[in-house]
Amino acid sequence: MSGDHTNRPVHGTAAGDPYVALPPTAVDAEASGPVRLIVAWPGFDPPRTAAALAAAVPMTGVPVWRVFLDLPGRSAGGLGSGAILETEAIEAYCAAVEDAVERLPAALADIRRDLALPDGPVALAGFSTGAAAALLAVLSDAVPVRTAALVAPVAAPARAARAVEQRSGRERDWTPHAAARADRLDLGALAPGLAGRDVPTLLIGGAKDRVVPPREITALRDLLRRHGTGAVESTTFRMGHALAAEPGTEPRPPITEAVQVDTALTDWFRDHLADTDGDTGTGAAEDGRHGAWSADGQADTAPAARPGAVAGRHS
Repeated sequence: MSGDHTNRPVHGTAAGDPYVALPPTAVDAEASGPVRLIVAWPGFDPPRTAAALAAAVPMTGVPVWRVFLDLPGRSAGGLGSGAILETEAIEAYCAAVEDAVERLPAALADIRRDLALPDGPVALAGFSTGAAAALLAVLSDAVPVRTAALVAPVAAPARAARAVEQRSGRERDWTPHAAARADRLDLGALAPGLAGRDVPTLLIGGAKDRVVPPREITALRDLLRRHGTGAVESTTFRMGHALAAEPGTEPRPPITEAVQVDTALTDWFRDHLADTDGDTGTGAAEDGRHGAWSADGQADTAPAARPGAVAGRHS
């Protein structure tokens, strides 16, 4: 572990996987409630590492620790979504999602020790494969979760593979074992297990995403709402799947798409985890620095006006 716990990033290892922790430096908000950290996982597409995701969506305005944790067993160069048609890649995907959730309690213990944080519920976030891990963690009740935000979540690997097949003109070569394992990670089928829980969830999709098309985000939102999982809201931006340029393994200045997503994540977590300007969640909406999410899921005029947001697609 390295870094200054007061105002500098901390680099460490949790349950065997590297992480980057960004300290709470927001000057116009303070943490409310027991949540003191957000855990976020990267994807198999850029950004592919914890460090790259931290640079892409740092969520600087959220006054809690943001901990970006590598997925278990990732390859040095990553595995792009196009590789999902190969047995080796889908096996690696399934292992990464399942192992991330299995290791989460131990990882949190290591992170809390390193950062001197008390026990308590967490917030979860993730991109693509990492978003699937975050959703599975909520579905499996791996740890107490206060709220979650998922960017282009691969909720059904078989459907994601079908989208890649249609785009590439290739067919998947999954073995029966790989296909069965992927089917077990159809997270929509597990949604009934969330009935009665209160885990407010934000889903973010890309209007030009050909791996997780907008209709997948809408369908997942409606499914979670139907099973009474708490407030579930979604928003769509004019973007594809990736949040960083290739190769997406090193920290780089954020691209436009990442800036848009970072703003949406910041808005969401401030609304659910922070007191702003001494109030209980009202300051951000009043002063216009960050957008607020209304009860019906519509973003206020601040986020709706962000360049790249698809008008009328907040729901």
